[in-house]
Amino acid sequence: MASFAGPFALGTLSAPDHVPFPGLVVPESRVLDLRTALGDPALTTRGIFEHWDAVLPRLHELAADEDAGWQLLDGLRVHAPVAPRQVFQSGANYRQHVIDLEVAHRTPDDPRTVEEARAEIAAIMDRRAAADLPYVFIGLPSAITGPYDDVVLPSWAEQPDWELELAAVIAKPAYQVSVEEALECVAGYTIANDLTDRAAVFRRDMKAIGTDWLRSKNAPGFTPLGPWIVPAESVADPADLRVTLKLNGETMQDESTKDMIFSLARIVSHASQAARLLPGDLVLTGSPAGNGMHWGRLLRDGDVMDGSITALGAQRTRCIAKVPR
Repeated sequence: MASFAGPFALGTLSAPDHVPFPGLVVPESRVLDLRTALGDPALTTRGIFEHWDAVLPRLHELAADEDAGWQLLDGLRVHAPVAPRQVFQSGANYRQHVIDLEVAHRTPDDPRTVEEARAEIAAIMDRRAAADLPYVFIGLPSAITGPYDDVVLPSWAEQPDWELELAAVIAKPAYQVSVEEALECVAGYTIANDLTDRAAVFRRDMKAIGTDWLRSKNAPGFTPLGPWIVPAESVADPADLRVTLKLNGETMQDESTKDMIFSLARIVSHASQAARLLPGDLVLTGSPAGNGMHWGRLLRDGDVMDGSITALGAQRTRCIAKVPR
């Protein structure tokens, strides 16, 4: 059975050799083609979010209609649930994650004990949450792939790593919205795995410029997304969800979104101060502790990642190493 909170979720699916369609998915693992149900042959999942307030009541009606023309989910391919125009990503947004990284990268002559270092860094994180701004950067839609698709590790990626994250889907144009207004602009939530080549994050030849997010995060397929978009009304509290990633069956990440330094509302509001967020856009909220760099174990050929977030379902992707030419 399809696993998610609430009476329905949205996805993008296809039968073999057919064009993908926007689907209304119910927990009984049945799917309704919304192109037919809503009378728009050209409809996409993103198009639904462009009219979210008007369409949402109709989706509730369809989910309760036993005679709406359902088909079984089994046998259909599940694609990334939406094709966004923009992807906004948040970095260094989990308190424990940042503390772990800072402690791990202490210099050999650091006079502090581990406990002293952790306490000092924790205090800095608390001050940052109170007085600073979220760190938001831009990702490429071309990096998105489906929740069950293989992930190709480029031959140049020296340290490919996982980063499971809660992602919000924007419902209406949002420009310079307040923190109090921000969640009104969110249609729903999904799962994103923001893969990163750690070796490419910092340019060795241009240290003054800083991070190279283009190369480190945007290879084709580096953002497995989905499987479903669960309406925001079905998620009781996005600040109280469990984010879990297993590598070959072993739990590597297992943390609550309570550990976020900046809330989703603050991230959405902050991004909207500089850019206009559009319906169907994604806002990723950062990854919790337990990345490969922490464990000293990075991704390699044949690895299988299982990612899940409370109320949103689960994804499974297999890594395939690309052989250099």
